[in-house]
Amino acid sequence: MLARKTVVTQALSVVVVGQGYVGLPLAVLAAQRGHRVVGLDSDERRIATLAVGRSPVEDVSDEELKPLLRDGRYRPTACPADVAGFDVAVIAVPTPLTHGIPDLSDVLAAGRTLGRYLREGALVVLESTSYPGTTRDMLGRVLEDVSGLRIGEQFVLGFSPERIDPGNRRWTLATTPKIVSGVDDRSLERTADFYAGLVDRVVRVGRCEEAELAKLLENTFRAVNIALINELAELARDTGLDLRAALTAAASKPFGFMRFDPGPGIGGHCLPIDPAYLSWWAAQARGQGSRLIDLAAQINSARPSYVARRVKQGLVGRGQDVVGARILLLGLAYKPGSSDMRESPALEVARQLTALGAHVRAADPHVAAAGTAVFAGMVLVEADAQELADADVVVLLTDHDSFDYERIIAHAGFVLDCRGRLSDAAPAIVEQL
Repeated sequence: MLARKTVVTQALSVVVVGQGYVGLPLAVLAAQRGHRVVGLDSDERRIATLAVGRSPVEDVSDEELKPLLRDGRYRPTACPADVAGFDVAVIAVPTPLTHGIPDLSDVLAAGRTLGRYLREGALVVLESTSYPGTTRDMLGRVLEDVSGLRIGEQFVLGFSPERIDPGNRRWTLATTPKIVSGVDDRSLERTADFYAGLVDRVVRVGRCEEAELAKLLENTFRAVNIALINELAELARDTGLDLRAALTAAASKPFGFMRFDPGPGIGGHCLPIDPAYLSWWAAQARGQGSRLIDLAAQINSARPSYVARRVKQGLVGRGQDVVGARILLLGLAYKPGSSDMRESPALEVARQLTALGAHVRAADPHVAAAGTAVFAGMVLVEADAQELADADVVVLLTDHDSFDYERIIAHAGFVLDCRGRLSDAAPAIVEQL
């Protein structure tokens, strides 16, 4: 993450609640711009790690973190009382699904904490993804009830959805256009002014509700189109067609087409979850969810099972049972160049293959370097020549650039390529998903 703008002229006391993939880069950027930043997180182990200058998030380096800690511009804490006296507070906490229902408990808990220390003139901004109405009707109500202050009269409230893409060196927090909104005109202006001091460009949206919808729309658009391509990939294989050749041809059209590629499923916090938020909200608003969104979710969530079936079919076709087979998975993160395993389809593939009786091993240099724990029974190895040769099947799930693809082709006996990275390899060795 690069801090490229000049330091702000007025240093503010800023609190960022949540020090994960979204909150930590924001806290560090705000401190680099000259604000005094408190990073609040309930995970005491994370706070202890941050306090000694070790970043648990790959978009923030230790080298960026240490001088901010040394100068006192950034202070990680697990103590809610440390947020007292803030000028700006940003909520960047998880909004998962619990039994298929949006879970805003962390947002509301953050609102109650901030409400106890909210003072006149302060700005509170929600960055966590949620459905339209969350900022105004839920967070706003909690802040008013706890603080006794009134929105618009005594404090201001905005929404600015996160657009973090872990590992993306081109489109960072600072360079990606930042949507800003407010519950009223004054809230919008204050929110826009704050972020204009951090990022290259802000995009103003008149109401929080439209900004909340925009965030869900961005990722639902991707999820629906990925589902279309994933379904077409199965159709193309069944009919003997090369979908990637068709995609390359279609992508030559300079208008009206955007390329999406098939894969083993969707991962990360956004794609598997945001569309469900939108469909759930639609059901509450009009009594009926989105049939298209729900169908897309079914298609995408079925992909790990499809991968497991293809592995089994490939082994049977080579005269071997999946029970007792040695399988090497390449890539556990949900996207290349990242150690982020949130909702990664690779983990579900591993679980299903293990349930079928296979001996599953996995290589992911990013996950191994991050020291990230995986589920019990998973063996993390290096994708060296011996591991590749000993595997009955190698499954490429995440196409990290750090993998040696020439070595894979030279030593693996059978590869199921779920990313199209080895499309030029001999079909006797490589099957495309």
